[in-house]
Amino acid sequence: MEILRIVSDLLDSNTFVLKQNDEAVIIDAGAKLSLVKPKVDGAKVLGVLLTHGHYDHAMHCLEYASEFGCKVYAASAAKEYLSDAEKNYGKFKIENFEEFCFFDGDQTLNLGSFKIWAYATPGHSKCGVCYLVCDTIFAGDLIFKQGVGRTDLFGGSKSEMLESLKKVQSLQFSALESGHGEGSTRLEQERNLKTFIRFLSR
Repeated sequence: MEILRIVSDLLDSNTFVLKQNDEAVIIDAGAKLSLVKPKVDGAKVLGVLLTHGHYDHAMHCLEYASEFGCKVYAASAAKEYLSDAEKNYGKFKIENFEEFCFFDGDQTLNLGSFKIWAYATPGHSKCGVCYLVCDTIFAGDLIFKQGVGRTDLFGGSKSEMLESLKKVQSLQFSALESGHGEGSTRLEQERNLKTFIRFLSR
């Protein structure tokens, strides 16, 4: 699997294009469509997956869906964020959700040649989802290379963040890609997760 990272101009959030067997999935939608299309490069896009509903990760999701003829996948709780500009901290809101496929809890998504494990990971937001594809976790704003996401925004929760970090710690992966900044290895995250779980448990 090829992983292509695009840094958006919305708080430098990451959008990822994953490609294999002439197929692709896109994770998060902060980058402009004009930057995403060259990375897709003619592959058949099977879906847009949102890690959460903040504007810097979701702003362009319907543009992607329209351009590539695919659905947008997100946790059901994301609808509350996407339909309210104050809750998603942007200047946009979505009123028509016909192009969305919402899900609750942990799910397995089979999209063409991609088998994707979606794990509910609230804490930074009520609608947080981590996606495990092959051996890489796409964690959104739950955890970064050297930190964790804020819990003081709408729907954030210190206790839910703690449980979500424990969930990620229990998963098998070799690399982690975050919603902002560069990725990290399993070894780096083992140290970080232990540190932040200990801190949040106090």
